[in-house]
Amino acid sequence: MRKSLLKKGFWSVFIMTIVNLSVFAQTAKVSGRVTDEKNQALVGVSVVIKGTTKGTVSDAEGNYSIEALGSQTLSFSFVGYTSKEVAINNQSIVNVSLAEDAAALDEVVVTGVFDKRTKMESSVAISTLNAKQMSVLAATSAADLLRNIPGVYVNNARGEIANTVYSRGIAANSIDNASGYYYVSMQEDGLPLMNVNYGTDNYLRADITTERLEAVRGGTASILGANAPGGIFNYVSKTGGKITQGEVRAKYGLEGNGKNPFYRVDANVGGPLSKDGSLTYNIGGFYRTSDGARYPGYSSNNGGQLKANILKNYSSGSLKLFVKVLDDRNAQAEFIPSQGWDNPKVMSGLSTTDSYNLPAFSMQIPINNTGTATFNSKDKYHNRDNTFGLNWTQELGNGWIIKNDGKYSAKHMTGSVPAVVTPYATDGIVFYGLPHLLQTGKLGTYIFNDKVTGQNLGTITLVPNIINGNFAGFNFIPGANNNFPGANIQKNSLFFLPLFYQDISINEFMNQFSVSKKLDKMSFNFGAFYANSKVDRVGGQEDSGVGVGTMQDQPHLVDIQLKGLDGKTYQITDPNGFMDLGRGGITTSNAKKAQLALFFGHNWSITPALNLDWGLRYEHTNFAGSNVPVTRNANENSPTWGGLDGNPLTVYDNGGGSVGTQLVFDKTIKTVSFSAGLNYKINDGAAVYIRYANGNKAPEIGQFFSATSQFLINSLNTEAQNIQQIEAALKVKKSKYSLNITPFYSLLSNVPNLQFGFQDSNGQTYNPTTQYGKFRTFGVELEGTYAINANFSVRSQATIQNSKAVEYKTWIASGVNASKDVLLDFSGNETDNNAQLMFGLTPMYQKGKFNVLLNYYYMGARQANVPNAFKMPAFGQLDLSVGYDLNKKLRLQANINNLTNVYGVLGWSGPGGFPAALNRQGFTKEFVAANPNAVYSTQGSMPRAYFLTLSYRF
Repeated sequence: MRKSLLKKGFWSVFIMTIVNLSVFAQTAKVSGRVTDEKNQALVGVSVVIKGTTKGTVSDAEGNYSIEALGSQTLSFSFVGYTSKEVAINNQSIVNVSLAEDAAALDEVVVTGVFDKRTKMESSVAISTLNAKQMSVLAATSAADLLRNIPGVYVNNARGEIANTVYSRGIAANSIDNASGYYYVSMQEDGLPLMNVNYGTDNYLRADITTERLEAVRGGTASILGANAPGGIFNYVSKTGGKITQGEVRAKYGLEGNGKNPFYRVDANVGGPLSKDGSLTYNIGGFYRTSDGARYPGYSSNNGGQLKANILKNYSSGSLKLFVKVLDDRNAQAEFIPSQGWDNPKVMSGLSTTDSYNLPAFSMQIPINNTGTATFNSKDKYHNRDNTFGLNWTQELGNGWIIKNDGKYSAKHMTGSVPAVVTPYATDGIVFYGLPHLLQTGKLGTYIFNDKVTGQNLGTITLVPNIINGNFAGFNFIPGANNNFPGANIQKNSLFFLPLFYQDISINEFMNQFSVSKKLDKMSFNFGAFYANSKVDRVGGQEDSGVGVGTMQDQPHLVDIQLKGLDGKTYQITDPNGFMDLGRGGITTSNAKKAQLALFFGHNWSITPALNLDWGLRYEHTNFAGSNVPVTRNANENSPTWGGLDGNPLTVYDNGGGSVGTQLVFDKTIKTVSFSAGLNYKINDGAAVYIRYANGNKAPEIGQFFSATSQFLINSLNTEAQNIQQIEAALKVKKSKYSLNITPFYSLLSNVPNLQFGFQDSNGQTYNPTTQYGKFRTFGVELEGTYAINANFSVRSQATIQNSKAVEYKTWIASGVNASKDVLLDFSGNETDNNAQLMFGLTPMYQKGKFNVLLNYYYMGARQANVPNAFKMPAFGQLDLSVGYDLNKKLRLQANINNLTNVYGVLGWSGPGGFPAALNRQGFTKEFVAANPNAVYSTQGSMPRAYFLTLSYRF
């Protein structure tokens, strides 16, 4: 009986134990709310059960719910905030507050690395801006956001497009905006925006769909960027989450120092398409219309874009389909006549809010006497982009992963703009030689009248200069009562306003495929990048007619008549105010750029703290195409030739070009690049790395399109530029502060010095022989954050650098002919457009529903050219942002950009008007000293602007 009782007792205890263990192990619902330090809901926070793949995300109220064991731990992570782990401890409600982490060194990045890793683990200089950080700034362009990245120079003086971006002194030929993105890769979601560097930011807009910006300077860009060793700037798009959420922003502004209205609406929504949340969508974009910082008399920027994606996550991978449609029209700000080499001031009668674009009109212009095109000044630069693509990631098991990113895009840009708007002397030979008036013997008295007011501006009498019975050039005799506006800028002058027409179509396919294998302490990555670009261009170098305008804000076009020495009256300009329509004709070009790159990367965790990564990239690039140049109409020198209308007295339509012989080019460039980095993690809060890179920059398609003669075709230099870089870094992250210190060195070789617009004694223009240079830069980048207390924090970045032209020669025009030009050697001088000091300081105060932010940006003095003729002065710009959360869904934000309305000089063109102004490298210290009051032109920072934004989140 005793044995029976023991047996019964044993089974009772066993059954009770099983029941208790079953109850203890049973999962239960855990819920809570995720907020920031201001107790505001954080939407889309990832909530994962530690050690598992089970997770969810917080909703629009910051709430979440998940099934978990009472003994498990929840991991909370969100971009821009410090991750946190919280033990459940059998609680049913777990509320969490996340602290903002501006440095986010534990944030996972995907740009400039072969595999996803945190900044602390990466041996690459990478900075990020998340959606929240970008939203508090009123950036005027996608490039404008990059001013907040150390080591990066941004010239945003042109407006929303045609900006200049470079990093670490790799900046050759950047002063004239022509090579604004030459050495860097602007990317969207890991693929280049376009694979031909041809109007890059015409097609790039950062809007509400942008989740974050990842910026890599130097380093691995040599092996992970497509022909872009200077850096990679990746604009990463939002994808949908497991709950439907979205945001609408309505922005109203006053640009141009409070004069010109701005209207914009952004909207974005994303969420699940399946019950389990594995299939999601995101769609959004913007529409904007604005008169611009410098109002031309019609909208400066009008249009928008739409972006969408569908993402499927499954157990062993993901598949994302995406589309983008851009249709936008944008004006570019022109240079403003200025005076004073040490402290440039805009000339009296003009202002920093002036526009020198063409007035509103539409007309047909001849294209090589074979057809016409519509030139509509209100179209400005009309940019269109239709892109679709697919991203696929697949885990094959045993550490094997394949990844394929591909897209097709059709881009189209039509330009109906002026170009090189500079003073244009009516009493100089170029004024009459350029529109072919001298060549056709149009001598006599030219009469200039304002087409808007009808006012007579003056006369110029053009007659031969006869000495001892011999022809010795021409005399230009101004009228006694001339009253051309802007006489303080340049007497008897008007603005040069050519019809600069372009029609460019770019169709591209690009694809990047990689295979990676992960071992216990190593990973290997093999990949290939292929891009095929087809470019068709009409125009791009020549103008389609010459207009002149009064030197004032919103210039008035000028009517020109000639009272000829033969007693006849000639109409020089057409009813719109343009002469020499069709000019010498418009070159047409077409080309294909086929690029194949093979790359290899190896990552080795030598110890838990020490990591080595290195890689190689081989690029094979072929440019094949042709240019069809033109010659002037052979009949136009005949006195009986009447042009298109048959009337010899209407001179404006007597030009036009005859199509010439097709010039074929077919060039291949092969390069090999290398980079290696060693990262040592001292502890969880500190790491150091060192990296060497040897990269190459192959020529771009614009160089081939410039070869408009057989001589230039034969002379094409297709040797790649070489960029060697060394960098090191100390990364420190503590509870209240973070700091990155990154010394760097770069050597840029084989850089062409292209000079244009030389003029001989007969008024003919030519380009001198190209010289090649070498540039060296060393410096240090600093980036840090400091949380003074729970409400007040400071973010800062700085670049201190020294840049020198190791080898540099340039031509000085003689004004006689090419054989008399002088070649000067400026090796050892400072390079142009490289400030020794750039820094940004951003203090932020936030408490409860209120926050205020100041963003101060300082640009140090920069040499204006390699001859070091003068320096563009230093300046500082201050921006203000104030926000208030009206409730959980509504937020009101006010921004003032350029609070003190400083005019910071970012670019310049030379004195003497057109065409001398184009030769920036041909001005020396001696010229500046001898001409202290010379008038030249500058481009500067955007005038003060005010913005008010109302955001609704759901």
